Formats: sequence, structure tokens, C-alpha cells
Amino acid sequence: MIHVSGLYHSYSQDDRYAVKDVSFDVPKGEVFGFLGPSGAGKSTTQGILTGLLKLQQGDVTVAGYPVKSMKNEMFNRIGVSFEQSNVYSKLTARENLAFYRQLFDVPTRDPLELIRQVGLGGKENLKVGTFSKGMKHRLTFARSMINNPELWFLDEPTTGLDPAIAANIKDIIKAQNEKGTTVFLTTHNMFIADELCHRVAFIVDGEIKLIDSPKNLKLQYGEKVVTVEYLADGRPQTETLSTVQAEDKARLQAILGTYEIMTMHTKEATLEEIFITVTGRGLT
Repeated sequence: MIHVSGLYHSYSQDDRYAVKDVSFDVPKGEVFGFLGPSGAGKSTTQGILTGLLKLQQGDVTVAGYPVKSMKNEMFNRIGVSFEQSNVYSKLTARENLAFYRQLFDVPTRDPLELIRQVGLGGKENLKVGTFSKGMKHRLTFARSMINNPELWFLDEPTTGLDPAIAANIKDIIKAQNEKGTTVFLTTHNMFIADELCHRVAFIVDGEIKLIDSPKNLKLQYGEKVVTVEYLADGRPQTETLSTVQAEDKARLQAILGTYEIMTMHTKEATLEEIFITVTGRGLT
């Protein structure tokens, strides 16, 4: 659904690149995470893919259409939810979506259904200017689904949302993906990426440092240890042991055979820890 090869972009039209030699492919049906701190080149790349920025250098195809000669038909097949909401404040929520659906040449979804799906039921006839930032964000997210996109660009879809609403948004993304929608997820939130993405790309200073699945990354970079809590002489004891080193493995066997086990957990690295290990940079 997405092919990018040798992508460069400079806002100053010189060799100071916001994106440098970026290459990746996203097959149909995948949730692909584009992860990095602010200023890493995430929004620049997404802007080029969605036609907001002109392609300067590289080969880029989106939903079967080369972005160098972008056709209007492409926009019937993609949906975009921006981190910064850009809805019309003087229109109601229902009017916003009713207006937007007229821009497409394909069947569209019922605005009221989408408004209810993102938890804004009962607010459909209120002017969006009265909405909170989080409510506007949800309306922008709902709008991105109105044309049943085959390829869905999501920029920080849960930012600024409380945990319950964020969980609902994640469930919607999972459900759409299960129906076959390809998702390009731009975020610096490693937890949502870990939960949703089949593969992730780490981007720093405009360059992709690594692309792999969260599972493979944890296997490669995670500590192979287990933390066991047990009772010894009536008192709780805790030990963290390697599952690779022979001495620690023998110690773990001894604990399991001797003491009453209270808890036992394997430890795996988080995506954020792996990101810092691979790139030497944090996510802020």
C-alpha cells in the first residue's frame, strides 16, 4: 500500500534535510508504526505521503498512486487523522462530517454513526467551537473514517485523551485493521505502538535507524531474566536471575524446588528502552 525509496526533503531547499534517504514498504493489511521524538521527520514524511508537501526527491507510491503525479482518486482511498484538529468551529459536529463526506466520489458512512462510535453521542448538534481539545481530536478521528479508507494515516490518535477514551480509539483501530484497513501510525507513544503495530520504524534526525516487529525487537534487545518472589523462613524474598547463564538457571531450579513461590515474572524491554538503546536518543 505504501512504497518509499530514497526520500529526501529540505524545507530550506539545501542540504539541511528534515528527511534523509528514507526507504520502507508497507504491505496491505499491516499496522506500521513510524516512531520518533518531536522533530524526527515523522510529520514531514506523512505530509509527503498524503500530498500536503511536494515530493522533492525519491520514489513514493501511495495506494497504487505515485505521489509525484498525484490524482484525486487517491484521496477516495485514504483517510487522515491529524494530531492538530482542523475542524470547522462554527459548524456542529454533524455538519462538519456531512460537509466532508460530500468531497468523496465513493460511498461514505453515516456521520451520526461515527460520532457515536467515538463517544460524542448527544453532542452531534453542538457547535464544535464549544468542544474541548480532546472532543475536537475525536471528531477529527471520526472524520478520517467517513470514506471507508483502505489506507489510514493516524497522527498521534490518542494524544490528550483520558485512558477510557484512548482505549476505545485503540479498539476502533484494531477493528478497522481486522477488516483489512492498512494503518500508517505516526507517534512517539511507544505503548500504543507496541499494542497496535505489526512492525515499527525508528526515525531520528530524519533517518530511519531500524525497522522490525515489536516482538523481534524485544527478543533481540530485551534482557533474558526472570524475577521470582518466594517465602523463605516465613519472609518474602526476591531475586532476579538470568535465564541464559548456567549458574542463575541452577539457582532458579533450586528456588522452585525448595520454596513456596509467591510470584514469578519474566522481564522484557519496552519499546522505549529499545528505542534509546538503538538510537541513543529519548522520545522527547
